[in-house]
Amino acid sequence: MARPRPTTFDKVKVVAENRRARFDYALDEIFEAGIVLTGTEVKSLRFGQGNIAESYAEVKDGEVWLVNSNIPEFSHGNRFNHEPKRPRKLLLNAREINKMHGAVNRKGMTLVPLNIYFNSHGRAKVELALAKGKKAPDKRATVKERDWKREQGRLLRDKG
Repeated sequence: MARPRPTTFDKVKVVAENRRARFDYALDEIFEAGIVLTGTEVKSLRFGQGNIAESYAEVKDGEVWLVNSNIPEFSHGNRFNHEPKRPRKLLLNAREINKMHGAVNRKGMTLVPLNIYFNSHGRAKVELALAKGKKAPDKRATVKERDWKREQGRLLRDKG
């Protein structure tokens, strides 16, 4: 029997975060994936450089690729530097890839990267979510709920 996966992942150092993802999408299921990187990409990430704000993931030929993520060139990388916006392969189990492929094709969902981080073993990981895009009324409801929670916290703090 397979060991159950943890719901939260051990994030030691978060490098890049997609903060708009939780606002623009209704997140369904979250996966942790490894990334295939070159040496200069790892060095750039360790310096805290990287951006996944406009990136997404796609399933192609039984593999998952992170597209449009920006990891800038390493300053001391000379001729061995990498392309900043190249597609990067993500490492997942075959079962997870099949689940993502089915959800994207049948249900019309999107694969959205939430953040890139280094785990406790020093490996670069991506947190991917199967998500469905929110419409404008849903976004307004999210803002309204967030403001009410903030106001509720203020009221409770002031009274007690």
